[in-house]
Amino acid sequence: MKVTLTGSSGLIGTALVRALRADGHEVVRLVRRDPAGPDEARWDPSGDVDPAALDGADAVVHLAGAGIGDKRWTPEYKRRIRDSRVRGTRTLAAAIAAAGRPPGVLVSGSAVGFYGDTGDRETDEGAPMGGGFLAGLTRDWEAAAAPAAEAGVRVVHPRTGIVLAAGGGMLGKVLPLFRLGLGGRLGDGRQWMSWISLADHVAALRHLIAHDVAGPVNLTAPEPVTNRDFTRAIGRAVHRPAALAVPGFALRAALGGFADEGALVSQRIVPRRLVEAGFTFAHPTLGAALAAELGTPRQG
Repeated sequence: MKVTLTGSSGLIGTALVRALRADGHEVVRLVRRDPAGPDEARWDPSGDVDPAALDGADAVVHLAGAGIGDKRWTPEYKRRIRDSRVRGTRTLAAAIAAAGRPPGVLVSGSAVGFYGDTGDRETDEGAPMGGGFLAGLTRDWEAAAAPAAEAGVRVVHPRTGIVLAAGGGMLGKVLPLFRLGLGGRLGDGRQWMSWISLADHVAALRHLIAHDVAGPVNLTAPEPVTNRDFTRAIGRAVHRPAALAVPGFALRAALGGFADEGALVSQRIVPRRLVEAGFTFAHPTLGAALAAELGTPRQG
């Protein structure tokens, strides 16, 4: 199978490339610089894709985009987040639609930010769009893939939650603090967090490539947890206390708008369509995911 991929240097992209190649699949990495080898092809998210990278591909996986929680949300950075996702997706989808032999499927990244703050309510793919910057962004991000769908390509939108990996992402950033005994809950800790292990996320993307499912699919584990329980679980995993707390006002001062739509938002998202498509989680509980990532004895 030939898979063309954007965002291959990121946390998820790197792991996906490794897994695909380990199973003997051909991977073509779309890069924004001059290609360094035959497994790379150039693309410009603002308007150009090497057609040879798409022609004859079995699948395209689109993961590129500026990090949502990497920097303080200034108006300029919010524009960068939006442009990198909406414009890049539109460029790729148009190139796929124009390909002589288009791929069978486009797996085009998305996020659970679509749902906004869901409070304590379990939320699946049938829920309406929520409010806020991320909800509007995700709506437009998914809509930008329309040219590929209109050309007859199956389009899947994996709405991703918090991806847990010791080597990167949110868990990788907070682990050093927890290991020093400086970890703690965010705000009052009652907000729900929808997470998924990196291994399950990669396996789910491959499942979506191989199975006949289209539209939004939540890529989250079946058991979301509160931030308080998440904090306690990490503390137990690294054998350190985690009794501190970061007040909401401090998070807002440090992160701007991302505090209320990322760190403090409550999202109790469940992966109904992924389970219905036959996917089996290797790490359905937070304890199992942390044990796998940190090499610690398995918790509940």
